[in-house]
Amino acid sequence: MIDSSGDDGCILRRETERVVNEIAQGLRTLDAGVSWFSGLDPAGRQRVLQEVTGFAMQAHITAADGRAGVARSGEKATANPSVMICMDPPRYGFSGLPATEHVKAFRVLVAVFAVADTRRRERHCKGACTHAWHNLPTVTGQP
Repeated sequence: MIDSSGDDGCILRRETERVVNEIAQGLRTLDAGVSWFSGLDPAGRQRVLQEVTGFAMQAHITAADGRAGVARSGEKATANPSVMICMDPPRYGFSGLPATEHVKAFRVLVAVFAVADTRRRERHCKGACTHAWHNLPTVTGQP
C-alpha cells in the first residue's frame, strides 16, 4: 500500500491529479485507475476522494454530467455515491462514506469528472488551452 502521510501527501496529490486527468482524457482506463486507488492505504483513499471531489467542483459538474458519469462508471444508479452526485446540487461528502463505498465513490467521481472536464475542454479550452492538466503526454504503459 502507498502511505499518504508526510511528504508523501504532496506526492499523492500530484499523482492523483495525473491519474484522474489521464482517465478523463482516455489515456488510462477507469479500471486501471481503480487498481491504483485500491492500492492506497485507507487514509490515502480518503485523501484522493477529497481531491477528486475538488476537481469535480472545479469542473462545475451539472446534473446531466452526474447522470452521464454514473452510466459511464459501471455503478448502479441507486448506489450511495451515484445518488449523491446526481442530486441538485450534488452532495460531496464522499470521503465520509464507509470504506466499503470508497471504490464506488472513486469510480463515480472520476467518471463524472471526465464527462464535465471533457465538456469544458471542448467548449472553453479548444485549440489554445494552457492548463497543464489538459496537455498531458500520451502514456506508453499504464501502471
